[in-house]
Amino acid sequence: MKEPVATPSRAPRWYLVPVRVLLITTIVTLLTFAVSLLLGICGSILIAKLQGTAPDLRVAYRHIAFPAAGISAAISLVAATLMELRHYRRAKTLSHIERQIERAI
Repeated sequence: MKEPVATPSRAPRWYLVPVRVLLITTIVTLLTFAVSLLLGICGSILIAKLQGTAPDLRVAYRHIAFPAAGISAAISLVAATLMELRHYRRAKTLSHIERQIERAI
């Protein structure tokens, strides 16, 4: 029976952590902006129909979508940073353990 050949994994790279954090933050912020803008436009149109007036869609941008995107950006930046730092530290520790095992064999 053959022994499985271990493929050495790459050591984690610290400079990829900020890239991933910014990418995750940007995607979450844009998604939040799009969804809140859609809901804001729908709400503005519904309220305008109920009141019998013309809808003012600027409200959807200024008072709904931008604040929601800003709050979402702050929360996702903190959460993504914490997650990526934890992932980096775990990968670094596992890489160190793997190198020690390879040396012992």
